[in-house]
Amino acid sequence: MSKILIIYSSVHGQTRKLCDFMQRELEALEHSVTCASIDNPPALEGFDKIVLGASIRHGKHNPRVYDFIRENIKVLQEKASTFFSVSLVARKPAKNTPETNPYMQAFLAKSPWQPKLLAVFGGNLDYQGYNALDRNIIRFIMWITKGPTAPDTKVEYTDWDKVKHYARQVAAL
Repeated sequence: MSKILIIYSSVHGQTRKLCDFMQRELEALEHSVTCASIDNPPALEGFDKIVLGASIRHGKHNPRVYDFIRENIKVLQEKASTFFSVSLVARKPAKNTPETNPYMQAFLAKSPWQPKLLAVFGGNLDYQGYNALDRNIIRFIMWITKGPTAPDTKVEYTDWDKVKHYARQVAAL
């Protein structure tokens, strides 16, 4: 049994939803799991494994993700640790792996931490759940990328089997 910390940066809640799902999966495998926001993480030293998950907003991960990594680089490199990214771009089969996802590649280019286990998951598209600015920006991006633009669109692109597989990979670290 491992003590696992899952830290998340979530804007509209989908990344947090993935973390809660992973927590249930890992606890079913008899691991002790704590989920925490990147804005208020516990001390990392008390955990065996660290999972960091972050969503994309307007084409970027939250700058706090990089601050967190810089502040904790030594512990992240010493412990079993992993990173996953959540984005609407990952809804496309050609962009849903760490090797093919442009946001994961941008993360790896910018981050001093290079975890060996990486994952990319599709996010949730819910125009009615966004404020007017976000709704218009996301609709424009979806129009450019040939995604749904109807204002009442609500689609969850997360592949939960893929998340379950990732949780099992975390357990095996």
